[in-house]
Amino acid sequence: MRWPLRPVESNNSFRPAFCPWRSCPEHLRRNPAGYRFLRRGTYATRRRRAVPRFFCLSCRRSFSRQSFATSYYLKRPELLVPAAAGLVAGSAHRQISRSLGCAASTITRLAARLGRHGLLLLSRAVGHRAGRPCEPIVMDHFETFEFTQDYPFGVGMAVGSASWFVYAMDPAPHRRTGRRSAAQRRRLRRRPARALRGGYTASSWRLLQALSGLGEAGQPLQLIGDGHPAYRRAVRRLTSRRIRLESFPNPKRGTKGSPRSPQARRRDAAMFASDLLHGLLRHSMAHHRRETIAFGRRLNALMERFYVAAVWRNFIKGRSERRPDSSTPAMALGLTSEPWSWRRLLGRRLFPLRESLEPVCRQLYDREWRTPLVGRNATHHLQLAY
Repeated sequence: MRWPLRPVESNNSFRPAFCPWRSCPEHLRRNPAGYRFLRRGTYATRRRRAVPRFFCLSCRRSFSRQSFATSYYLKRPELLVPAAAGLVAGSAHRQISRSLGCAASTITRLAARLGRHGLLLLSRAVGHRAGRPCEPIVMDHFETFEFTQDYPFGVGMAVGSASWFVYAMDPAPHRRTGRRSAAQRRRLRRRPARALRGGYTASSWRLLQALSGLGEAGQPLQLIGDGHPAYRRAVRRLTSRRIRLESFPNPKRGTKGSPRSPQARRRDAAMFASDLLHGLLRHSMAHHRRETIAFGRRLNALMERFYVAAVWRNFIKGRSERRPDSSTPAMALGLTSEPWSWRRLLGRRLFPLRESLEPVCRQLYDREWRTPLVGRNATHHLQLAY
């Protein structure tokens, strides 16, 4: 996968390959050789850095090198990398803001920007694997909450069984389950209704749609699941691709410390890639620990942080820190030749119209998934914002 070795901001020989304005006909250009532009001098930043400017000969609008940087339109671009590292290091927004000397709302906005970047980068990486041989993929839902325990939702995750690469994610809001007291039932009746969007079955079907381009033509896509009935329904519903689903239902477990049954051993071996990812998320993200009461406020914001964790897992974190094995899941798939740093992962800006986004990913990018209990669900439809 083609990706710059150094950030755009420090590339003095930068040449634009397309126009960054989405309304320009040259915005979707794939061949950079034919793009026509003029240089229009430079401007100086507060850090006394000269930033070159350009003029598009197609739409007759100007832009700068900064338009292609992930720090575009940021007053404090130096916060982007440490904020990303803090989000996957078990720190909450207020803890990161105290360490970096900024407002907590600044970290919240940076988390949203980083999540959108991670979403686009993951889509580009999966598109790069389209039509190539594909490993078996483990599919499972990660359970968490939005705002309150009365609003649970699962996050469907598709993980490579051998590479541990996170291919896709999809939210699945559902109703609260389990035993409820009389007070809890009364409180649930007072809660505003939220859109479930099909629950587990629709979420599983959307995951399969996102994976439909993987693998060689004519070859079935092999999936591994834990026996959830929604997976079988989603496979029957998807008629555009032959899928071979292998189920390993969760067996009954004994008391803690008791030996596992043969069925449990087979299930744990088949679902290891997914279980490992879920454990890593519980450990590395402050609002998903079992003992936490600090639930994320919005489903959309939670998904943005999941995408930050996914690209960190795929491109930065080594497969194992105990062996140690510094190779990343992206290296196992041949997408990269070495582990990336946060600085390199944030080396260039990605544009949503230039990536092949699934409809649900585009809705998450525009922040259109709403949580009813939050008074103001801000969307992302600004013309100049990233």
